[in-house]
Amino acid sequence: MLVLGIESSCDETGVALYDTRRGLLAHALHSQIDMHAAYGGVVPELASRDHIRRALPLTQQVLTQADKTLQDIEGIAYTQGPGLAGALLVGTSIAQSLAMALNVPSIGVHHLEGHLLAPMLEENPPAFPFVALLVSGGHSQLMRVDGIGQYELLGDTLDDAAGEAFDKTAKLLGLGYPGGPAVSKLADQGKPQFQLPRPMLNSKDLNFSFSGLKTAVLTLVNNQPELDDETVKDIAWEFQESVTEILVNKCLKALKQTKLKRLVVSGGVGANKRLRTRLNEAATKRGFSVSYPRLEFCTDNGAMIAFAGAMRLHAMQTGKQDYSFSIRPRWDLAELKAPA
Repeated sequence: MLVLGIESSCDETGVALYDTRRGLLAHALHSQIDMHAAYGGVVPELASRDHIRRALPLTQQVLTQADKTLQDIEGIAYTQGPGLAGALLVGTSIAQSLAMALNVPSIGVHHLEGHLLAPMLEENPPAFPFVALLVSGGHSQLMRVDGIGQYELLGDTLDDAAGEAFDKTAKLLGLGYPGGPAVSKLADQGKPQFQLPRPMLNSKDLNFSFSGLKTAVLTLVNNQPELDDETVKDIAWEFQESVTEILVNKCLKALKQTKLKRLVVSGGVGANKRLRTRLNEAATKRGFSVSYPRLEFCTDNGAMIAFAGAMRLHAMQTGKQDYSFSIRPRWDLAELKAPA
């Protein structure tokens, strides 16, 4: 089955073609970072309008790359939620319109399921079951994954997500948008000079909390007589150490609790080099495997939606197709079911 995937949940328009026999054939992505940078964050109305401009040209681009035509498409997957309502409506309406015109089945994909399964696109995909760390600007969750649609929530953030804490810390340090990569880049040049808390590091559960860490950064910044370049680098270093120590610690607890030996890390913060280094060191020391998507698939992309949709469409018995559509700006991953 050749599946077209469309991602439009926030500020990236992603389109991809996935073949269930040959794998990923082509993918393309347009990021709106430059457009939103002037406002210091995503402007939903601007995001929606830009998705309208980009979706069809990107679709034609991936078809050309894969040497395919619209008539070759056998299924269409799109991000149904969670995300910005207007942005989701753009991708959903385009996907369903194409599916109806081509008379092919379509399926709405959970954005986080796409991230969760993104490492499956690699040459050596992890086998089920495994523990998954979903860590991004909007989510910090630990899941037990026994198969597609078989997810058990082990731990969640009680307030800010890790990526959100990175962005807010970047703003406190006078860095641009998006803040996460900027903080990580400066942290690589910093040194241990300050001490920040590790919220919930030793809690008995697997939940996260990063709002207190953000407040601690604010206090630290306000207490500095001068926020020069070296001070900013050192604060960034300590902040990154705090976040990655918490994430690694919770992952180890989750593996011990579930008695599993495989860990999958996905989402935008999964691209953080320090997090990967610490997890790889822990995996070597404690005898478990850890898998990541390639860096370009850590952030939002069409490939993960095409893959997740293809897995579900391939397992479904497709009868008469209903091309009406709805979106789910809020959607709990634990609500998903395994394909029939």
